[in-house]
Amino acid sequence: MSFDRIIISPIGPRVGDRDRVIDRARQRGARAFVLQLPSRRKAERGEEWFRLRSGLIQRLGPGAEDPPVPLRTVRTPQELDRAIGGPDPGRTIALRWVGARMIPLEAAIARRPRPGAVWTVTNRVEEVPGALGALESGAARVIVEIDRAEGVDRLEDLLGPRSGRPLAWCRAVVRTVAPAGVSDRVIVDTTSLLDAREGLLVGSSARLLFHVASEAIGSEFSRPRPFRVNAGSPHSYVLLPDGSTRYLSELEAGDPVLATRPGEAGRAVRVGRLKIERRPMVVVTGEHRHHRGTVFLQEAETVRLSTERGAVATTGIRPDARIWAVTLPPGRHLGTVVEETVVER
Repeated sequence: MSFDRIIISPIGPRVGDRDRVIDRARQRGARAFVLQLPSRRKAERGEEWFRLRSGLIQRLGPGAEDPPVPLRTVRTPQELDRAIGGPDPGRTIALRWVGARMIPLEAAIARRPRPGAVWTVTNRVEEVPGALGALESGAARVIVEIDRAEGVDRLEDLLGPRSGRPLAWCRAVVRTVAPAGVSDRVIVDTTSLLDAREGLLVGSSARLLFHVASEAIGSEFSRPRPFRVNAGSPHSYVLLPDGSTRYLSELEAGDPVLATRPGEAGRAVRVGRLKIERRPMVVVTGEHRHHRGTVFLQEAETVRLSTERGAVATTGIRPDARIWAVTLPPGRHLGTVVEETVVER
């Protein structure tokens, strides 16, 4: 999620408070604002500005001739019917909820005739993710009333990290595959379904992370588990959507991780559960431009590394195979990139 469909409405008690909300929101990527009270800030290039007055949301600047969006408060099913039916059913409407909000919002989205759209208004940032995801498509716009700049930070945390940043993909050459005894391994079950090409980027060194495919393809003796990546040893790094890393042992339910297909940017998904068990392991050593990295994985037919010829199980991977990997700066402090001299072996 991002600020793309969000409109920030500063409502602090003082002009300075409202200005700070706008400043912080701009820093976080917001580009749309609704003024209910005066502000000393002015619209910048590429921004959308609106004014809320007498129950109407009127666009300012370019597009000011557009019909205003009426704001309706909904407490009962009857009020929802009147808001949706209205004198102009094809007009965009904004709805503020008193009491129930998710079920009536879904009803409004489903019933609103096109080209009309449904906006929703809230003064609780915790309600924004639900409004953006109602009936999967969500409200067309969500107006968030915020009284302090810290509320913007809270909103950003709730939206989750952004994905889609470029990755430095390469094809590392497998140098060795060797038994690594019995040790702990971490399975990452996500709250999203993954396809057969998606997986996580993991490895013993942040310099070289290897693409471990999901279990969306089963085996002759097991069913597919398209929410699962058998990701490796607890000490391994795993890449997060914001470009930082975390040890597999540190992940918790609800944490975001980056699910990728080889060669692509990927998407943020959430951890639903971890399973840590002792299993026989193999260590795969890969090399790219004289940089070597390792990944410790369970020895099993359902655990696969992504190669240039498709996903290959750890029971079948061989030296000289070319496996998909991502190169990153090796210096890390609590998962964040830092400029320092690092030697990892």
